[in-house]
Amino acid sequence: MPTRTRFTIWRTLATAAVAALAAALLTPAGAHAAPRGSRPVYSYAHAVREAVWVDTGLDADGDGRTDRVAADIVRPSEPARQGRKVPVIMDASPYYSCCGRGNESQRKTYDAQGRVVQMPLFYDNYFVPRGYAFVGVDLTGTNRSDGCVDVGGRFEIQSAKAVIDWLNGRARAYTSRTGATTVRAGWTNGRTGMIGKSWDGTIANGVAATGVRGLRTIVPISAISSWYDYYFAQGAPLYDGGPDDLAGYVESDAARAACAAVRKKLADGSPRSGDWTPLWTERDYVKDAARVRASVFLAHGMQDLNVRTKHFGQWWDALARHGVERKIWLSQTGHVDPFDYRRGAWVDTLHRWFDHELLGYDNGIDREPMADIERRPDQWVTSRAWPPQGTRTTTLRPAPGARAGVGTLGLRPATGTETFTDDPALSETDWAARLTTPTPEKAGFLTAPLTRDLRLSGSSRVTVTVTSTTASAHLSAVLVDLGPDTVRDYADAAEGITTLADRSCWGESTPGDSACFRKTEARTVRTDYTVFSRGWADLGHHASLGRGVPLTPGRAVTMTLDLAATDHVIPRGHRLALVVAGTDRDLIEPPSTRPSLTLDLARTSARLPLTGGPAAFAGAVSGSTPAAPAPRRLTGVGAPERTEHIPAP
Repeated sequence: MPTRTRFTIWRTLATAAVAALAAALLTPAGAHAAPRGSRPVYSYAHAVREAVWVDTGLDADGDGRTDRVAADIVRPSEPARQGRKVPVIMDASPYYSCCGRGNESQRKTYDAQGRVVQMPLFYDNYFVPRGYAFVGVDLTGTNRSDGCVDVGGRFEIQSAKAVIDWLNGRARAYTSRTGATTVRAGWTNGRTGMIGKSWDGTIANGVAATGVRGLRTIVPISAISSWYDYYFAQGAPLYDGGPDDLAGYVESDAARAACAAVRKKLADGSPRSGDWTPLWTERDYVKDAARVRASVFLAHGMQDLNVRTKHFGQWWDALARHGVERKIWLSQTGHVDPFDYRRGAWVDTLHRWFDHELLGYDNGIDREPMADIERRPDQWVTSRAWPPQGTRTTTLRPAPGARAGVGTLGLRPATGTETFTDDPALSETDWAARLTTPTPEKAGFLTAPLTRDLRLSGSSRVTVTVTSTTASAHLSAVLVDLGPDTVRDYADAAEGITTLADRSCWGESTPGDSACFRKTEARTVRTDYTVFSRGWADLGHHASLGRGVPLTPGRAVTMTLDLAATDHVIPRGHRLALVVAGTDRDLIEPPSTRPSLTLDLARTSARLPLTGGPAAFAGAVSGSTPAAPAPRRLTGVGAPERTEHIPAP
C-alpha cells in the first residue's frame, strides 16, 4: 500500500544527491547557489524530435500482429551528448489529430520525415529547455497508432502503460509503424509524470491504477475516474449515447475500418438500462486505487457538467484511504484547463510539482497547503488539508413549511409529506429560480438566513423514501446557495472564461511551434442563487446498480443519492436550500413515464460535510428567523445546455 513514507524515504536518500547533480547540470556556469528549480538552460530550437512505435503486446484490431502505438518525442539534445539522462512528461491522448488539444484546438503537425513539428499545448516549449523530455502518445486506434479505441478499457490503458514500460527498459519499440528496427530509450532515467485534461487525464488515472513502475506522478485535469459515472448517475442515463459513439468520434480511418467488432462490444456491454455490467468494472479505476504508486495533483472545475465532479470526489477519497500523496485545485469554472483560468500560478505550480516529483528538488511544495480553491472569480484561498480538518458529516432534515412545497431544513427530524410531478421540460435553474414559490415540479427546503458563514467541503448524500405513481421514475437532488453573488458564468459556452486576442508566452518557440497562447479572463454573471452540488438516480436501481427493476406504483422505496463533490461557502445572510425533483433537463434523460412522487419527510435526510459539523450549523442558524422568504422569481446562470457526449479536449 503506498503511503507518504514512500516519498519521505525517497527524499531522504536522494534529495541531497539529486539536488547537487541538478545544480551542476541545470545551473549556468559561474553560478554558485544551488537552484530551487530547474532552469531553461537547454536549447528548444535544437531539441531532438523523433517518433517511435511501442509494441503494446495486444492485437485489438485482429490483424494477426500486435499493435504499435506512436509516441512523438521532444527532448533536449545536450544531456544525451553528455551522457546524462532526463525524466519524461507524457500526455497520452486520442485528440492529437481528430479534434485538437486545448483552448485553441491545436493538433500535431509533422515534417517530411514524420517528425513532430508542432506539439500541442505548452508542455514541450516550457519543460524541454528545463531538462525534461516531452512525449505525446497517440492512444490506440487514433492518429498514427494501430489498434482500436475502447474508451478507457484495457487496450487504451495498455497503450499508454506500454510507453512507460519502454521508457523503463521493459518493452520494445520500433523506428517505424511496420519495420523491424528496434530503438531503446537510453536518454531517459524512466521517471515519468503523466498529465492531461479530460480523456487524457482519465488515461493517467487508469495507468496509475495499474501500479506501473516508473510512473512517479500524474496530473489529471477534469478527468474521469469511472466510466460508468460518465454515462450514468446511479442508473439514470446522463446522455442518450454510449461509448461506441465516442469511439467513432476519435478513431482513425484505419481503426474505423478494422474495429467494428470492438465498437459492437462497447455497444453490447453498455445497455441504456443503466445496469452496471462487466464493461464498466473494467473501466472503474477507483476500485484499484490501492495499486497507485504515483503522487496525484488533481484539478477540476466545480461546475463541470461534462466530467462531473463526482469523478474527482470519489477518486480523491479512494486515494486518501490508501495514503497516496495528493494535491488539488478546484475552480469555479466548468470543463476548463487551469492554464486558461489561472495561467501564471498554474505554470509555476506545475513546474515546482514536476521538479519535486521527477527531479527530486526539495522546493517545499509538499509542505504547502494541499488545496487551492477559487472562492470568487479570480479570488483564491488555500486549505492545509482537503477536506479541511474539522469537517464532519452533518445530517439535515427537511420539514413542511408555512407554504406547501416551500419547506424548512434543519437538524430536527420532522413528519409529513411533499408531492411533486416530474416535468422533463424543467431544469435545476427553473427549480432554484422558484425556490421561494410553491410549484408542482419540485419540493424545496430552506434554512433560515445564516448568521455566520457555513462551509461545505467534500461529497454529500441525500437519502429519500419516496412513492411513485408509475413504474419508472428518475430523481434529482441539488444543493443551492440562496443569496446574491457574482460567479463565473459556467453555463456559457466557454464555461466561465472569455478568450482574448492578446497572447502570453510560456517557454521557447520555433517557426512551427509557438509558445504563445491567447490570454483569457473570467466571464462572470450576477445571480440571486448558486446551484453548487447535484446528484441524480433512477429509482428502479434503488436495490442494486447491477439490475434495475420496475417500481410498484404506490409502494415506497428508499434510495441514497450521491451528490457531486465541491467546496462552497454559504455566506452570512444567505440560505442553504435542498431541492428534490424529477428529471433535470439536459443533465439526465427523462424516464419512460411522467410520475408524481411523494416524499416521506420522516425518512428523508441530507448528510453534508460541514466544517465544524452539527455545532457549526446550529451556530449559523441560531437567532435567525426561519420564515420562508417572500415568493418571487430569482435570477441565475443560464439553463444547462445539451452538448455532445464527449469528454472535450
